[in-house]
Amino acid sequence: MREILMRPEMYKFNTFKEFADEFKVGERDLIFTNKYIYDPYVSHLNLGCVTCFEEEYGEGEPSEESISKIFDALNPEDYDRIIAIGGGAVMDVAKVLSLKRVGAVHDLYFRKLPVIPEKELIAIPTTCGTGSEVTNISIAIVKEDNGNTTKLGLVDDLIIPKKICLIPEFLKTLPYKAFASSAIDAFIHGAESFLSPSRATMTSELFGVKAMEIILEGFKRIAEQGQDARFDYGEEFLTAATYAGLAFLQAGCATVHAMSFPLGGTYHVPHGESNYLLFGKVFEKYDQINPDGKIAEFKKLIASILGGSEKDSIAALNALLEKILHLQPLRNYGFKETDIEAFADSVLANQQRLVTNSYVPLDKELIMEIYRELY
Repeated sequence: MREILMRPEMYKFNTFKEFADEFKVGERDLIFTNKYIYDPYVSHLNLGCVTCFEEEYGEGEPSEESISKIFDALNPEDYDRIIAIGGGAVMDVAKVLSLKRVGAVHDLYFRKLPVIPEKELIAIPTTCGTGSEVTNISIAIVKEDNGNTTKLGLVDDLIIPKKICLIPEFLKTLPYKAFASSAIDAFIHGAESFLSPSRATMTSELFGVKAMEIILEGFKRIAEQGQDARFDYGEEFLTAATYAGLAFLQAGCATVHAMSFPLGGTYHVPHGESNYLLFGKVFEKYDQINPDGKIAEFKKLIASILGGSEKDSIAALNALLEKILHLQPLRNYGFKETDIEAFADSVLANQQRLVTNSYVPLDKELIMEIYRELY
């Protein structure tokens, strides 16, 4: 059994200024973020840092092309530390930026190059979803040998950030849809790690269960009081996302993430939203195929939080998530019937690190069945 206890040092600050004062942020630091974050929260502090805005090098999620452009724009000799402020995309790129440059980005993601840490990375998440601030994976859209694109993860414990800082201030300007999809993503991290058949550990279950409890309590408040209820619960959502990240760092994610990656890679559906599109149906299939395994414990947990019977708990969970964010069919995102088989092949060819964590054996027929029913 493999246990990865919390490696980064973890800090909490009310504001970015408090962080900047404590960490003595200055001219030898690179702040890697988005301009819409930098302008209201950082610029007025006049810190003199090297700055780089992720969105200036490509639209959507990170790709091998956009990361290469960022590499070309930055001279590693100009800074000693990287301060990553943002969501999953910023974190994914920053992890790669912290490494010694030894070749092409494409070859790094396909593990043709060594992973060599070079810069200290401080991670400050601005969404309450990815948990990327504490994980050992960097995800990018890459080209497969056949010319198609998909998402691929560079997985290595050496890219876990050294320090993480939780600053609830950043959630105040997060649009509701981005908040909802990222928080649902964090819940999925907790749920998938909980059901991981071979990698789940005592600590992954501890962090995962606590994350799910906190997130569902927040969702209940939003369902009852409206979208603005999230603002009084921001620190809790941010903490839960980090807990969920620690859970899947140890136990791994599974079918939901494996099947969402071709969708995100091809149609640029945001990561949290693409996971949400798959989640309910995948867990329904889990319950149909193996209702007496650990999913029985999952249903008991959900029923204890939401009320109602264990039998109806997955349906009740999906109903609550629908109140948080409307679920749409895959075809609304551009998904075609011809993608059903092509995406299934891509999942099995490129996402085996996730497929192996599936609660039930995952084959092409089952993958196609899920895609077809969600089409």
